[in-house]
Amino acid sequence: MHTSEPAASAESLLRAAPAHALVATAGRLLADRVGAEEITLLLADYGLTVLQPVTHLPHTGAPVPAHEGPAGQAFVTQAPVVEVTRDPAGEVVHLPITVRGDRLGVLCVRLPARAADPATVLRLGDFATALGHEVATAGRDTDLYHQARRTRRLTLAAEMQWQLLPGHGCARQEYLIGAHLEPAYAIGGDNFDWSAGADHLTLTVTDGMGQGIDASLLTSLAVGALRNARRAGIGLADQACLADQAVYAQYGGRVYASTLLLRFALDTGTVHAVDAGSPQLFRRRGTTIERIELEAQFPLGMFEETPYREQTFQVEPGDRLIAVSTGVHGARAADGGLFGERALRQTLGAAGLAPPHEAARSVVAGLIEHFGSRDLTADAAVVCLDWTGRPAKAN
Repeated sequence: MHTSEPAASAESLLRAAPAHALVATAGRLLADRVGAEEITLLLADYGLTVLQPVTHLPHTGAPVPAHEGPAGQAFVTQAPVVEVTRDPAGEVVHLPITVRGDRLGVLCVRLPARAADPATVLRLGDFATALGHEVATAGRDTDLYHQARRTRRLTLAAEMQWQLLPGHGCARQEYLIGAHLEPAYAIGGDNFDWSAGADHLTLTVTDGMGQGIDASLLTSLAVGALRNARRAGIGLADQACLADQAVYAQYGGRVYASTLLLRFALDTGTVHAVDAGSPQLFRRRGTTIERIELEAQFPLGMFEETPYREQTFQVEPGDRLIAVSTGVHGARAADGGLFGERALRQTLGAAGLAPPHEAARSVVAGLIEHFGSRDLTADAAVVCLDWTGRPAKAN
């Protein structure tokens, strides 16, 4: 591998590239440094079903499966996959692109035969991460990467909702979050959100009443109000109170937003919770899956100046929490059968030790199988959090 320039210069050159030209810039850099013959940037679509190549026109090429083949294996396992090719002879290194726990896609780099030694693969992994950060930032300045993620047009409500969402996942030493939404291209009122500081993680799951634009506007107001209160340093119960007042002031109780608010102390695992509506919370500890029963309080905006109370529970290292919206636990099949808690427990149990991203996706897959169609009649949101916590301080 060429070492005429310091490795850090690759990041600076990517940062200096025009937002729409990241793939071309990456190709030139890797051709010079590792003799790359071709690169392809694959981005996961909104439904996390396929990986789509980023090209200039019409912004994407033929997709590949997100859970099969070498690229899909790299995406699911979050580890590099080296594919040996015969025509022409060479190797393709498939590298996961993940930004702070949010899986964006895969970078595929074609190299000459026997060029993918461990040191080169390691450096390519660092390059893929740097490229991922630039792709995430470039989305503020160009539509290219947003367009490349789409297998079809989003509804206007879904467009608004995806702009509101933080991503599909987040990771820190203390936890790993994976989340999934369906119908991804027509989502309306379901939302998840998170924010972490030095000592706390706040996580919310919101289900705005109604469908389409009406639900999206309601949820945007509720989430915006929760963020505004959170960023003002206000406690969890008061965050709910202020968001409740904002929604009621706008809608007068005609519609409301069901919300689950959780605040984790990163050093102790103590969780403060406010259950303002219908999202449900489950915990897997060892082989036991149980629903965490919280005090059911009124949804945001149902009544004027509703008081909210916090409860606490504890998470331990190795615990998995799964929050699901009404569209999951309340979904019915064509024959009227409820998806419900029993099916949820079975699906969560079957997910086993799959990472949170795949566990969340498997819950939605189980729901779609139960419903009998991908065209769900209600939004479905699943957030899966694996808790590691912080090591105990030595005395």
